[in-house]
Amino acid sequence: MNGAEIIKNAMDEFKDIQEYMTAAKEENATKTYTILKKKYFYLKALLTSLGVNLTDIDEFKE
Repeated sequence: MNGAEIIKNAMDEFKDIQEYMTAAKEENATKTYTILKKKYFYLKALLTSLGVNLTDIDEFKE
């Protein structure tokens, strides 16, 4: 897997996690939201370290 594929996969996961977090928040699923938030921070750190600008795609800004 090359660098571009790694970034694309991480960005796809980041988008999905944000959608799941939104749903969990709307449903007041606090345990699920907490688990997703950990994954969100992991992916955010990974993408940032890979040089991806998250300004426009980060819906939570946490």
